[in-house]
Amino acid sequence: MPQQPDPQAVKHYLLQLQDTICQRLAVTDGGGEFIHDAWDRMEGGGGISRVIGSGKVFEKGGVNFSHVMGNTMPPSAAAHRPHLAGAPWQAMGVSLVMHPHNPHVPTSHANVRFFIATPENAEPVYWFGGGYDLTPYYGVDEDCEHWHRTAANACAPFGDDVYPRYKRWCDEYFFLKHRNEPRGVGGLFFDDYNTGDFARDFEFMRAIGDSYIDAYEPIVQARKNQHYSDAQRQFQLYRRGRYVEFNLVYDRGTLFGLQSGGRTESILMSLPPLVRWDYNQTSTPGSEEARLLEHFLTGRDWLTAS
Repeated sequence: MPQQPDPQAVKHYLLQLQDTICQRLAVTDGGGEFIHDAWDRMEGGGGISRVIGSGKVFEKGGVNFSHVMGNTMPPSAAAHRPHLAGAPWQAMGVSLVMHPHNPHVPTSHANVRFFIATPENAEPVYWFGGGYDLTPYYGVDEDCEHWHRTAANACAPFGDDVYPRYKRWCDEYFFLKHRNEPRGVGGLFFDDYNTGDFARDFEFMRAIGDSYIDAYEPIVQARKNQHYSDAQRQFQLYRRGRYVEFNLVYDRGTLFGLQSGGRTESILMSLPPLVRWDYNQTSTPGSEEARLLEHFLTGRDWLTAS
């Protein structure tokens, strides 16, 4: 008989994941610490926001755990599952974004999440989602290859088609339609993940969650002490505008959090502390800034890039 969904086991793992990521990123930063901010949600549930600011490496970063619940599905979720609109539900997850000072260190985003609804006189309905993506400002081929190789290795035990499918989904999801450009170099994105085997599905979510820090930490270590100019810093701030645009216009997690009455400070912790928009900005042909769009933000296959 298949194992029944176990929300408590998922919650235990997510809290452990939050601890592990914060510990390792604090060591990588070498100067900043994550503050701990627990919060409650009036409608049910709450969470723990852990935020680092003005560190040696990270200008701002947040690793947020949330566990919220209710009896009426938020519109963004009910639109996909109208038959669950009146069912009690729980949603929990860890979501993080790290914004570095140094423009040679990419911004990274990751999340893993679990949703379960319990219709009256019916079996629980659950699904997992998540993934991670990388947003460089001055790209390095070997960093992108390492990022995607780590993602592919995490997916490998679950089928040969898993990484290509979720890599493609990530490229399609993290795409700014109004700019006609990707947000970054991608990674993984999956949603509505339910094969009917809860134990195996939970194992997959853990594999993705655990692999994020192994994908990101070596890149940060390799680039965090690299010299940069003020012009490169200004280009980083300009490109951060794309990050803000995506999160406020397209991001499902942001939309779900705001519609479900989540804590606004935690939901919007993903936004960078400094950003700029320049009118009709263009980069000099042949420059590293131009190469970002021409070489890196192309949705390419990084496993065969070299």
